[in-house]
Amino acid sequence: MIKDENGSSRDLAIVEKYEAVVSYLYPIFQAFPKRHGALRDNMIGMLMETVSLLYQAAKSKQASRLYAADAHLATLRFWLRFAASPAVRILSHHQHQVALRRLAEVGAMLGQWVKAAKRDGR
Repeated sequence: MIKDENGSSRDLAIVEKYEAVVSYLYPIFQAFPKRHGALRDNMIGMLMETVSLLYQAAKSKQASRLYAADAHLATLRFWLRFAASPAVRILSHHQHQVALRRLAEVGAMLGQWVKAAKRDGR
């Protein structure tokens, strides 16, 4: 488990879970055809930016940062759905389902984190 001096291991466990998402999706995104380069670059950027948002939320302990990370995950899910759509089809149905399952795990952890932050009055 990841430990950091400014964030608890509980808070940063989500980063460890998200790392599995990145490890799964990054090679898939890299293999997108060149004609979808803008989409590929955007999706890779979103993968990387989410890590930063999660760390910022962990270090600040502010609910607003948690909501920003959650919105970012929702945006990533949108682009995954778009890439798997019949009009685009650069992400297979199976890849889309696996990615959504892995993101759902991260989302559930983030949801619990939001509840804890609300309960603690942050």
